[in-house]
Amino acid sequence: MTSPTASEDPVVSGLRLALGTLTVLPAGMPRVDRETAGWAMALAPLVGVLLGAVAAAVMAAAALVVSPLLAAALALGSLALLTRGLHLDGLADLADGLGSGRPAPQALDIMKRSDIGPFGVVTLVFTLLIQAAAVAGAGPLALVPACAAGRLAITWACLRGVPSARPEGLGAMVAGTVRQSTAIIATAGVALVALVLGLLAGRPVTYPLAVAAGLGAAWAVRAHATRRLGGITGDVLGALLEIATTAALLVCAAHP
Repeated sequence: MTSPTASEDPVVSGLRLALGTLTVLPAGMPRVDRETAGWAMALAPLVGVLLGAVAAAVMAAAALVVSPLLAAALALGSLALLTRGLHLDGLADLADGLGSGRPAPQALDIMKRSDIGPFGVVTLVFTLLIQAAAVAGAGPLALVPACAAGRLAITWACLRGVPSARPEGLGAMVAGTVRQSTAIIATAGVALVALVLGLLAGRPVTYPLAVAAGLGAAWAVRAHATRRLGGITGDVLGALLEIATTAALLVCAAHP
């Protein structure tokens, strides 16, 4: 493991922080400050493209010997392994917190617990069922724009002006670190990737539309979560990622 270097380029540190935070891949110990955090959140979609490509390869290989639905489940399982299941855990925690109907302080306490309540269990089950069915119908290539859209949702959730719900934790470190211009550039990059993949798959409209749908779904949930909780947390970011990914996959499966 390499040691953090004060003179390291912030973009390089940001990419390493994004890899270390969003995957199980060894990324050393980059410097951690607000500038690095901003770059990490801005580069998160690039990590999504990488993860989506790996999951697509897993599904394509598995589909040679098993059914499309089982191949899709294996691809989603590989994503869970590569991300430590942290985003799914965040989705369950947010569902429990918001589902409790409690005021923000109590809801945040519920989200910090290590166990998963009934709202979280039901949300996870239905989300994974929907994702597996959608991937089975849309094909492995759809995983790439969907995973990129999920991480792009994090980029937009960390815009300047979006507060943290807690004074500590991942949310506090990354909240408000991304400039709007940077988020727009990241979105253009993801849209370009989606368009190229769509052209290769003969679906030039579907994949960019899927990215837009994912961002729209995540934006709505982020607005509700910040109203209820007072800002974002690491769990909120993980939930937004899964929501955006699911919405994108649904569009890929439903749109011709």
